[in-house]
Amino acid sequence: MTGKKSTTISNAFAGLFRKQIFIPIAALLLLTVFNLVIAPAFFKITLGTNSGGDPVLTGYVMTILDYGSEVAILAIGMTLVTAASGGQDISVGAAVAIAGSVILRVLVGLGGDGTLRAPIIVAFLAACLVAMIFGAFNGVLVAIFKIQPMVATLILYTAGRSIAAWINNNELPIVTDKTFTYFGGFIPGIPIPTPFFLAVVCVIIAMLVLKFTNLGLYTQAVGINASSSRLNGLNPAFIKWLSFVILGLCVAVVALIKTSRLSTINYSVIAKDIEMDAILAVALGGNVLSGGKFNIMASILGAYVIQFLTTTLYKFNVSSDALPAYKAMVVIVLVVISAPAVKEKIFSLGKSLRKQREVA
Repeated sequence: MTGKKSTTISNAFAGLFRKQIFIPIAALLLLTVFNLVIAPAFFKITLGTNSGGDPVLTGYVMTILDYGSEVAILAIGMTLVTAASGGQDISVGAAVAIAGSVILRVLVGLGGDGTLRAPIIVAFLAACLVAMIFGAFNGVLVAIFKIQPMVATLILYTAGRSIAAWINNNELPIVTDKTFTYFGGFIPGIPIPTPFFLAVVCVIIAMLVLKFTNLGLYTQAVGINASSSRLNGLNPAFIKWLSFVILGLCVAVVALIKTSRLSTINYSVIAKDIEMDAILAVALGGNVLSGGKFNIMASILGAYVIQFLTTTLYKFNVSSDALPAYKAMVVIVLVVISAPAVKEKIFSLGKSLRKQREVA
């Protein structure tokens, strides 16, 4: 009886290992155990007050939920881009700067006193439109002109922050209306960071779209074999283009969060290197970076793992300059483990060990 139970557990574990979501779950558990052993206070959550005097939850866990939500939102669009095109968009940070600049231009204009000249929803919709246009531009380069995604998006990566500064005539507009800070901070009476709720809404929308449309199936088909999908009646160019447009929508949401945090913008610093975290989230989710099969929930979990790792390193006083090196070492190990060949080897080894136990 015990042997059967052990075999059942082993089979369940092996099945989980073969799934894409295994790697981010394993990484999450490792980071959790590490912090529980080395610094148990890491998980302490306290009720404090923010600058507005409202009660809010504070602690490292809340920081992970707060800033990890930005990467999680971008990971949704980046996963689709990776699955459809077999490449990644490295212009995400610059696109966030452009969309954020548009939000501030619509809200307060040039040389304004900081008071709102338009509703926040109008500014956000304008940012969505602009971000989708730039996403469509990247999509045309990739889908129509057949340029490798990383090379195609290098154009906006290089010029994007200059475009963002040009939109506001190189000024740094400041929004004085308190309600604007809610999107990147806290809604009065709700102690959990607003970005987390925005991420939840984005995830729900993405899941509903994938459940009730064929977008997920078409994206995987195009990523696996574009020529074969064309023979089956699909339009690979449109699917690839659409994935970049969807990523543009995700960029606009993150731009709203980023500008709301400070009520202003710094064109050279805002969302700096966030595209790397989004790409790493996709990789940690076990998604094949060459395109094809994908798992958005695994990517989202990977986003929070990336922020978990970042927050842990800051907790142990790792300097911001050294942070990328530490993250790279950990991510290399996790990505290697998630490689199909390595997973298959480990699975085969576990299978042979189970057979030996059964014979014994």
